[in-house]
Amino acid sequence: QVQLVESGGGLVQAGDSLRLSCAASGRTFNSYSMGWFRQAPGKQRELVAAITSGGSTNYADSVKGRFTISRDNAQNTVHLQMNSLKPEDTAVYFCAARNGGISFAQYAYSYWGQGAPVTVAS
Repeated sequence: QVQLVESGGGLVQAGDSLRLSCAASGRTFNSYSMGWFRQAPGKQRELVAAITSGGSTNYADSVKGRFTISRDNAQNTVHLQMNSLKPEDTAVYFCAARNGGISFAQYAYSYWGQGAPVTVAS
């Protein structure tokens, strides 16, 4: 069982940066792949970035070069550094965990956080 708690969301201006964090409980955190999803109003939830237990990463095309996912296995945390934010990045951001490799499908993830809202004003 893994419990996930996101933090770091908020209201920023276009071009600003924001860092999301996800704190995980459970002794098996190191073995899980972690993903950051987002869901904008009226849109489907989509994967933004993911990282394997070994540190391999994958990103949605829309955030490549702007967002960076990282993990600290000693602290049971995963972070999403978001730079050059755009209004279209406005969404609720969710942290998720799965026992396996990276997947872009939300159904592949077994554990979810409660979500952190991010609003980017133009």
